[in-house]
Amino acid sequence: MKWMSLNDLREAYLSYFESKGHLRLKSFSLIPINDKSLLLINSGMAPMKKYFTGEEEPPRHRVVTCQKCIRTPDIDRVGKTARHGTYFEMLGNFSFGDYFKEEALPMA
Repeated sequence: MKWMSLNDLREAYLSYFESKGHLRLKSFSLIPINDKSLLLINSGMAPMKKYFTGEEEPPRHRVVTCQKCIRTPDIDRVGKTARHGTYFEMLGNFSFGDYFKEEALPMA
């Protein structure tokens, strides 16, 4: 089995979904833009709420991202265990009305 670096793994994921017609988006800012419901971006889909709600048209109906995120609900546990950190990247593939479970499951 070939071991992959973090960068190789990230690139393999993003490239795979690009090959399935997804547009690769750059990571959005950690500070939400025009969204007063969040102090910081805490999930891969948070910056795309406007696409899910229909408020804005997405640049394509299939997108893939590696989103920078900040974790805060259990911030008091950071540093006390190896499982708790504050910064992470979340890989995600999204469909905005283009496909659903029937097509998503085989891609997974």
